[in-house]
Amino acid sequence: MADVIEVYLGEYRGTLLFELNNVPCKREDIVILEVERGSEFGRVVSDTQRPCKTQKENIAGKILRLATEGDMKQIENNRQKALDAKSTCVRKINDRKLDMNINKVEYTFDSSKVIFFFTADGRIDFRNLVKDLARIFRVRIELKQIGVRDKAKLVGGYGVCGRELCCSSYMKDFHALSIRMAKTQGLPLNPSRISGVCGRIKCCMAYEFDVYRHFSRNLPKVGDKVSIAEGKGKVLDVNILKKLVTVEMEEGNVVKSVYT
Repeated sequence: MADVIEVYLGEYRGTLLFELNNVPCKREDIVILEVERGSEFGRVVSDTQRPCKTQKENIAGKILRLATEGDMKQIENNRQKALDAKSTCVRKINDRKLDMNINKVEYTFDSSKVIFFFTADGRIDFRNLVKDLARIFRVRIELKQIGVRDKAKLVGGYGVCGRELCCSSYMKDFHALSIRMAKTQGLPLNPSRISGVCGRIKCCMAYEFDVYRHFSRNLPKVGDKVSIAEGKGKVLDVNILKKLVTVEMEEGNVVKSVYT
């Protein structure tokens, strides 16, 4: 068992567990990491004062040190090289007429590998492209196909709420989402209303789903026949959080009543 903390690996590669290794660091610090095939950099995202313990096989590596001024210059230099690598890759994709889009490019800290993140509608045979890139950059090449939700997380942006996208600002993993969540919360099943910038169901659908599901257990559904203090009628609308139902009475008038 070893003391481990969570570190966001590189620029775009998500969180992994790393052995603390007695390095004095805190959340948001940039650290240099020892991994299986070289060195990487990352950003601490967990509380280092309360590390967790786990088996060795769950650990991606260990923290070597806090990033120095020289390390930060190397990271910035790698960012600039990644921009050039993206332009080169796009040119080679066009030359080979491949139906794929490069979204982001990242060098590992020690520049031993370049990772190209791309989106495509289907499977792409990019073996010859990898050979082209390997000849040009003389390092290991990784092409990683990602989905539209991952693309939104990488590229970033703002939602209709006016806030930075949840996926690119703080979410570690994506929730499992379904239309049922929108139905349970009484939201209109209009794709433009319930879809995020990625074109998939908004991640925020999952935040309050359990609350709505709990509160709606004993409430009628739209179209149900109910009896309330004013008499009998058909449910036209339900406000789940307020437990308020709008009912069309048998006499034709419409009333609102707290359902108990």
